[in-house]
Amino acid sequence: MSSLRILITRLSHIGDCILTLPVVNAIRKQYPDAFIAWAVESPTQQLLEHHPEIDHIIQIPKSWMSKPGTWAQLRRDLRCEDFDVVIDPQGLTKSAMLGWLSGAPRRIGIKGRWGRELSPWLNNTLVETSSDHVVDRSMELLCKLDIQSPQVEFNLPTVAEANQKIDTWLGNHKLESFAVINPGASWRSKRWENDRFGTVASHLYQQHNLRTVITWAGDQEKAMAQEIFRLNTRGSVFAMPTSLNELASLISRANFFVGCDTGPMHIATAVGTPCVGLYGTTRPQDSGAYGPQHVAVQKWYQSGSCKKRRSANNDAMRDIMASDVNAACDQMIASLKQAKAA
Repeated sequence: MSSLRILITRLSHIGDCILTLPVVNAIRKQYPDAFIAWAVESPTQQLLEHHPEIDHIIQIPKSWMSKPGTWAQLRRDLRCEDFDVVIDPQGLTKSAMLGWLSGAPRRIGIKGRWGRELSPWLNNTLVETSSDHVVDRSMELLCKLDIQSPQVEFNLPTVAEANQKIDTWLGNHKLESFAVINPGASWRSKRWENDRFGTVASHLYQQHNLRTVITWAGDQEKAMAQEIFRLNTRGSVFAMPTSLNELASLISRANFFVGCDTGPMHIATAVGTPCVGLYGTTRPQDSGAYGPQHVAVQKWYQSGSCKKRRSANNDAMRDIMASDVNAACDQMIASLKQAKAA
């Protein structure tokens, strides 16, 4: 089985793809000669294409399910790869359909609550997962490849060109020790108030002499970041525009990351930067920053279906006060000092 040809179908959302990286590393450790491919939609391929354990990225057109004309071409392309196994951690029709189109004889997917839509019928080897966190649930699928109790490792590399650009930018701003604040989130219900992020930035500067870099992507987040920066121009720095690889490089140099449950938070986890995470319509034990080094802030869980939570107001997030996040940052700084002293 050392020459297994394996396809992973985790198509979308930067954070979800990052949280699937431990699957790749566990497979490579068990089967060092395996050929590992990943089917993914843009823009996450920017991060995955540099991962040392992924042999091939298959970029899937967005909204391909609504374009039957693309199905035949995808089928031809996938079958040319002659995959033995498909692993579907996403558990949706679109991810399972790609496995079915590939013709792979074994298609490992999720049984039960997390095997959604048509995925239990399109996958033919099902695992009823029991873990809460999406990372651990994905790793449970590997039992069908005789991988037992695998170690969780992300190993997201930073890219030399991005590192050079970030090093130059940090040098120009005389930034050696800093935190990152990322105010954006894909769901409106996950977002926190800009003025409270500004209060946190002020607290870090006034109480700990720690400057913050405010990161952003796209016009809407840029406006949010500018508002936060204007609230504390002495203690914060408005980030330059960054690609995903440049963002990963920037976050990897930060003391810690502060933000909501979104892709950049999981990038921080994957490059080894501890996080102060804010949660409302998601729960840290389900999809938060993975590992004991992080600090989670949640007043209450705004429950409901995925669709309902996505479209909800950010009531649970607004119940998080700036003082709550300031205290979490104080806890993080104390932990980092303790670890350094040890």
